[in-house]
Amino acid sequence: MSENEQTNPTFNNTDTSLPTEQWEQKLLENEKTATSFSHPEKETPAPSKQSSHGVWATLLLVTFLISACSGIYLTMHPAAACKSSHNAPAQTIENKEDSSATAALAEAFGKASNKPGIAWIKVRGVIAQDNNTSPFSRPSGASAIAKRIREAAESKNVKAIVLDINSPGGTVASVQNIYSELLNAKEKGKKVVALFRDVAASGGFYIAMAADKIVAEPGTITGSVGVIMQTSNIEGLFDKIGVKITPITSGKYKDIGSSYRPMTDAEKALLQDMVNDTYTQFFAAVKAGRPNVKPEDLTEYTDGRVFTGQRAYNLGFVDKLGGEEEARKLAGELAGLKDPKILTQRSDSLRDFVFSFGSTMENQSLTKQIQALATPSVSYLWIN
Repeated sequence: MSENEQTNPTFNNTDTSLPTEQWEQKLLENEKTATSFSHPEKETPAPSKQSSHGVWATLLLVTFLISACSGIYLTMHPAAACKSSHNAPAQTIENKEDSSATAALAEAFGKASNKPGIAWIKVRGVIAQDNNTSPFSRPSGASAIAKRIREAAESKNVKAIVLDINSPGGTVASVQNIYSELLNAKEKGKKVVALFRDVAASGGFYIAMAADKIVAEPGTITGSVGVIMQTSNIEGLFDKIGVKITPITSGKYKDIGSSYRPMTDAEKALLQDMVNDTYTQFFAAVKAGRPNVKPEDLTEYTDGRVFTGQRAYNLGFVDKLGGEEEARKLAGELAGLKDPKILTQRSDSLRDFVFSFGSTMENQSLTKQIQALATPSVSYLWIN
């Protein structure tokens, strides 16, 4: 063995001694090995999760919709309460008057407490009927107020009613409906106190005439005992845009108060007679509700003018000056209650929340606005 071979024992073991084909194969293997160290292969990407995310989102949406529908259904159709096993024998259908809808709702007053107390009922804004026809509309308007008064009158826990008024009045029939319900509540032994807020004028003043006592702030705007009926005439506007209305009627007074032509003197006389008759009804209610007012003051201050709560107190139209606390204590005194509690109805907040969308959308519709403008109404209403 040569010296060279002894100093380099590995020389004869190099790959240069391999055949050409094996040498090339060895080079390729070495190249792959080197590449794997310098550039590691990327992991195979996981399958896309987009499809799974879509499935879960759909399931969550379906679950939410089912839960929402179930909640609304249970709110509108509450389960019947279970009867006690030791109750008296079942009565006949004819004897179950207390199970009527009004009586059941009336018992909502005072559910939070079995002690007697006061029903606090608010009257806000213009007093008129609710004309919403949508199935998703929330009950409101004069009928809803009258219903709450009936429920309070039927409740055994309610000993007095405070009518919290902040209203410029409203349509004649709606005002008289609330007035009649208050009289009925008094016939059933309930004491009624009216509380005047910022404004309690015209129809708001009218419904207070059914109260046993009236409380008002010194700066309250009240009065406006009178009737108003307004009609519009858009004939000039239609002439400018070339529109002509031709009514076909069965009688000469069928389109009385039409907005498309001037009113005749005979028509004005007919409407004035109707307004005077409606005013007579208002005056009679004030005279019956405020017997201590002097006849001369009654005549002078029922000509449509407004006056302050302080002036109303001086004249005898108001019994006491004050606010909420004074009204509550006065109602308690009349009902013989010490520190009377305010009883409220069962909350239907979810139903009101859902139905409020339908009411708002329908009230803002163009058809409703046009109808309100085109239909004349006789009103106990203060308009400034």
